[in-house]
Amino acid sequence: MLRLVVLVSLALLGQCFETPRIVGGVESQPNAWPWQVSLQGLSGNWYHTCGGTLVHPRWVMTAGHCVDFPGLVYRVALGDHNIYETEGPEQYILVDKVVVNKKWSGDLSVGHDIAMVRLAQEAILNDKVQLALLPQKGEILSNDYLCYATGWGYTFNGGEVSPTLQQTPIRTVDYKTCSRPDIWGYYVKDIMVCAGGDGFVSGCQGDSGGPLNCEQDGKFYVHGVTSFIYAGGCRFYMKPTVWTRVSAEIDWINEVITKG
Repeated sequence: MLRLVVLVSLALLGQCFETPRIVGGVESQPNAWPWQVSLQGLSGNWYHTCGGTLVHPRWVMTAGHCVDFPGLVYRVALGDHNIYETEGPEQYILVDKVVVNKKWSGDLSVGHDIAMVRLAQEAILNDKVQLALLPQKGEILSNDYLCYATGWGYTFNGGEVSPTLQQTPIRTVDYKTCSRPDIWGYYVKDIMVCAGGDGFVSGCQGDSGGPLNCEQDGKFYVHGVTSFIYAGGCRFYMKPTVWTRVSAEIDWINEVITKG
């Protein structure tokens, strides 16, 4: 089953969080984001559940809420573009271990919505499959920084999974702004990254776990793991998409990889 559930209800404001997908984007060039993966579950057939980022030949970074299904068999599709077709460069590798950040409680507003999944064998790195670059510990992007959100999620409210990888330019919203009472208030934390909220582009149900790609010095770095959107709808005005901030989790990521 596809990850589409409302995860948290905030009765006080009549708000709730929902897991996201790309809205307002365009189809990317095949393998333009070679660290982007599709995390897939097995229920009769393999199906796309979430995005993810290849950070080591044996490890993929995704969202904690993407792996909240004990007993589900996962695999990762690397080098993929159209998830409904086999086009040649794909590598399909089973997941043999899931490590969820111990600070992830299931409450999206608390944060630490991040997990690492270990591949049963090393990914073969080539021009279609590459490791992501990650930011330095504690690094925070400036307000209105241009990044790109990517994913196979819904392209409009109530739509369907996009067969091809989508991308959209999206600008960051700094913590001071994103935590204003008229935007996200205290439901966002400084260990998160906000972007969008213009009413035109956003994540939407199911882009969860995928990367926020931000260019620095001619190279793209993955600064976020897609976490949640406003349940009132994708690309909701003044409700930016929210990512787990990777630079706040670097020590944990490195620890997981080191322990193997």
